[in-house]
This record gives sequence, C-alpha cells and structure tokens, in this order.
Amino acid sequence: MTTLTKRTRRAETPADGGSNAEEREKKKRDEDDEEIDTDSKSLRLTLMEEILLLGLKDKEGYTSFWNDSISSGLRGCILVELTLRGRVHLEPPSSRRRKLLDRRVLFKSAAPTGDVLLDEALKHIKSTEPPEDVSSWIELLTGETWNPLKLHYQMRNVRERLAKSLVEKGVLTTEKQNFLVFDMTTHPLTDGAQKQRLVQRLQDTLLERWTNDPLRMSRRALALVLLAHVSDVLENAMSSLPEERYELASTRSRSLTEAEPEAESARVTTPAEEMIWAVLAAFNKS
Repeated sequence: MTTLTKRTRRAETPADGGSNAEEREKKKRDEDDEEIDTDSKSLRLTLMEEILLLGLKDKEGYTSFWNDSISSGLRGCILVELTLRGRVHLEPPSSRRRKLLDRRVLFKSAAPTGDVLLDEALKHIKSTEPPEDVSSWIELLTGETWNPLKLHYQMRNVRERLAKSLVEKGVLTTEKQNFLVFDMTTHPLTDGAQKQRLVQRLQDTLLERWTNDPLRMSRRALALVLLAHVSDVLENAMSSLPEERYELASTRSRSLTEAEPEAESARVTTPAEEMIWAVLAAFNKS
C-alpha cells in the first residue's frame, strides 16, 4: 500500500458528525452504567433517591429542618433523570435562545420510566404548550408560582414518596416520632452499607477517580456532585473524610460548582450534560 493510499484512508476514517455524536453518546451511557454497577451489591437508585438518602439523618430518619434547598433540588434531579433516560431534552440553541435558561425543555418520548414521580413530571412536560424553561419547571414542580392556573403542576409529598420507595427497596424503615405538639412519620436508615456505598462513590468522584475535567466524568457522577450541591447535602457526603482529604475534595467540588454553566455546556456532547449544567445555572440564578 502506498503512502498516498494510507493518507487517503486515514482522511476517510472519521465518520460523519452524527455518527461520532452517537458513539460519544454510547460511550457516556456505558460510563453511566459502569458508575451504577461498580458494586454488584448496590441497588439501582434514581438521582432523587440518592439525594434524599444523602440528606436524611441516619437515626432520626428526616432531613434537616434548616435545609430549604432540598425540595427544589429534588425537582432538578427529576429533570436530569428524565434527560438521562431520553424522555426530554433542551431545545437546540438559536439566535433568539442561546443561553441555557432561555432554552425550553422539550418532550421526546412518552415511554414509561417505571418510576411514578418521573412519569408524573413527564406527563406535565408533555402536555404543556408552549414549553417552559428549566427554571420555570423547577418552580412549577415545587409549587413556587404566583399563577393559580399553574398550581396543578406542583408535585406533592415528593420526599415522603421517595422515602417510601427506599423503604420498599429495604434501605429505610418507617417509624412514628412524637415532637411534643405533633407526630411525624420518619424513615430511619436500615441498610447502612447501601448509604456508605453511595457516600464512597461520591467521595471517589472527587478523590480517587478525579479527572480534573467535567467532560471526562460520567454523567451520573457529575450530576450527583452538582445536584448534591444545589440540594445542600454535599457536605453530608464529605464530612467523614480526614481533614486533608476533606480539603482536597472541597476544593475539587468547588471547581465544579463554581464553574460557568454556559461555558461548560458549550463543550458537552450529550443532551443530559446540557441539562445538568442548565439545572446548575437555574440555581445560580435563584
């Protein structure tokens, strides 16, 4: 084979852009599956369940009364999870809507997800015309709207429904606690190993498996760190680290949470990564 022929074939090797995009998407999906299946004993939890589990006090079975971010954070999880599963995506950038928070969330597939909360949110997104942007959906699903005609979008009792799902999976249990003036249903931790694996996975993302580039992280690993941050539960996952490793993990997490979403989204290759950065942008704005 001549040198000229070799050069010609090398030049023909890169397939069209669409094919490359499909290969990158498949690679990211494989990385996400590997992230979940690293430990065969680990249950497959949704992002919402993982964030709630990080926020729950192990023995008491409820989230901190001072955490006013986890409610809206869980709605951000729903948008990211739906995008990871190929049910929704951000509309492509245009001359009128270039910024992440100007672009609307578009319905893609009505295929059931097998999760009641995800399917409920997907039904809302599918039936809404004109489509809403990411910030609006987080507010609507949380119930933070002044428009009485849009109150039906609110997803109620999300934490309780997630906790019951974790009870069914054997991670939590259900108890009643008396708080002097009222009784409250709580969900203490029963499977400590499951939560420890989750905490270890998040710590490893910032330490042993640190890539120093969000683009090289699996989508679920990136989503978990950023969603834990906006839900104000990231500290819970790092507090058990020795001081030096804690400082290192904190510094690295800040490099992600303080990144510029617009700049990062311009580098990404998948719809899910766009949605992850759009959710962070929505919380930065609020």
